[in-house]
Amino acid sequence: MSAAIIKKDMSENQAGVEREAGGTKPAVRLRQAERRQMLLAVQCTDDLVSATHPVRMVAAVVARLDLSHFREPILAREGVAGRDATDPELLVALWLYACIRGIGSARELARRCEESDPFRWLCGGVSVNHRLLSDFRTDHGAALDELFTQVIASLVEQELVSVSRVSQDGVRVRVSAGSGSFRREERLRKLLAGTQEHVKELRRQVEAPAEFAGQTARVAAARQRAVEERERRLEQALAQLPEMKQQREAAAQRAGAGKCGQKIREKQLRVSTSEAEARVMKMANGGFNPAVNVQLATDTRSRAIVGVEVSNAGYDAANLSEPMRRQVEQRSGGKVEQYLLDGGYLRKEDIERAQEQGVELYVPPKPARKAENRGLELELKAGDSAAIQAWKRRMASEAGQEIYKQRAATSETVNGDLRCYRGLTQMTVRGLSKQKCVALWCALAYNLLHFGAAWLKSC
Repeated sequence: MSAAIIKKDMSENQAGVEREAGGTKPAVRLRQAERRQMLLAVQCTDDLVSATHPVRMVAAVVARLDLSHFREPILAREGVAGRDATDPELLVALWLYACIRGIGSARELARRCEESDPFRWLCGGVSVNHRLLSDFRTDHGAALDELFTQVIASLVEQELVSVSRVSQDGVRVRVSAGSGSFRREERLRKLLAGTQEHVKELRRQVEAPAEFAGQTARVAAARQRAVEERERRLEQALAQLPEMKQQREAAAQRAGAGKCGQKIREKQLRVSTSEAEARVMKMANGGFNPAVNVQLATDTRSRAIVGVEVSNAGYDAANLSEPMRRQVEQRSGGKVEQYLLDGGYLRKEDIERAQEQGVELYVPPKPARKAENRGLELELKAGDSAAIQAWKRRMASEAGQEIYKQRAATSETVNGDLRCYRGLTQMTVRGLSKQKCVALWCALAYNLLHFGAAWLKSC
């Protein structure tokens, strides 16, 4: 039965019901869906989004950037056989707009490129898949870092961003490692020995398939790859132990030769077999989870992100402030004069070096252990050096306290923006180098969203 006949019968039945009910009104007329109707539509991709849509600003900014470092590794060249490569300008724009929309998954981005008009407009008829997007996101670490430097330098040149006063803070981000994947050194070596024996057996099966008629060579090769991957991860986990032992010894020396230092030395180290560079850290909710420490440096005047680093140090005092300050100066070409940190970064040696480099460090003192000494942390003492005395006077003054209030107003809001709106929720990639790429994409998207339109006007 055709759709027209079915529709006619339904209308007659509806009218009959109204007549049977004794109503005097005629049958209702409705607009109903007709999904089998053939249409001849003429459409231009540029009409998918309005002239003022934010995606156009993203494309315009990316078109003005120097992406030569992304194009250098491409093998598809004029006069050489092979398939054309996807334009890095398109892939950069896709990931930046995805981070602006809070999308951190390559599969979700690939789906949006088929269903969402702004992403379809960006693609312009070029097909992409999740594997291409995922590889591009993390395989160009050096080029991505150079792109971030290029953006910061351009914002400083256009006087949209200044780095004279910078605030730094860290945000701990969950990684994909499970809490049960952490093993002691003895267990790791035992697992590695067993895995190596398994690899030898599987290689023998691949080399002599006639002896193992119960399985195909393809299945044996797949099993071999899986076991070799497990062997590689175990070796990476064991390679982390020397550095962790050095960090444990340094922490024990800082704690002294008493019970506290002895307790640190006796602590058995554990490394994850699925994510070797991850560490168990205390999170913002008070719990402990495998995570990485994403450090962000922000200009207090414009609130632009001017520095990004990813570390597996669970505490901020692990010499994270000075390298970040040098990174900001290198990227921007400017001089950091005032540096704002929270109390977790406080180290006297950092205050001394900052004074020598002409940098005013704004960091609150740690609270005194004894209750009777609370509130007296900034009093000058006879043994204080000139740098420590200057720091105490600075933090005790009203002007210094007003300046330090900008730290929370800047860093905390930027951290919250990246976590809530730019997709910096959980790292789904393994390794600090790839995780830094994810953080750089989020930071670039944040700066582009807040300064892209002004930057285009000033160019």
